[in-house]
Amino acid sequence: MVTRDDVESYLLRAGLDHEEISEGMWLVRAGAADAGVVIHLSPPLLVFRMKVMDLPAEEPRCAALFRRLLELNATDLVHAAYALEVGDVILTESLEVENLDFNEFQATIDSFQMALASHLEALSGFRDCAPAQA
Repeated sequence: MVTRDDVESYLLRAGLDHEEISEGMWLVRAGAADAGVVIHLSPPLLVFRMKVMDLPAEEPRCAALFRRLLELNATDLVHAAYALEVGDVILTESLEVENLDFNEFQATIDSFQMALASHLEALSGFRDCAPAQA
């Protein structure tokens, strides 16, 4: 089973700019937009979450955004998914820690970076303001 020390080792091995913000929870700066990915060790899972944007204020734009997010979930994301949380659109993924290895960890970070890079333009029309930072 992956421990807190293992996750810290994975972060160092991947060369990621990170800080532990509480016991077993890290803030990782990843990607060209320097978006923050929160990684939380909560056995039996390692949870990755990234705020993508605020929800638009207008309901018709929300409906169109929700449709687009569901399309992206179905076509572009393998394990991660877009979700809603208290007025925010987030990208989230959970991995089981029992047999987690560095390659799975790195693949998740890479998929978040790829999603951010390839989906940001497609979602930009739904933003009320500048890109959000975690």
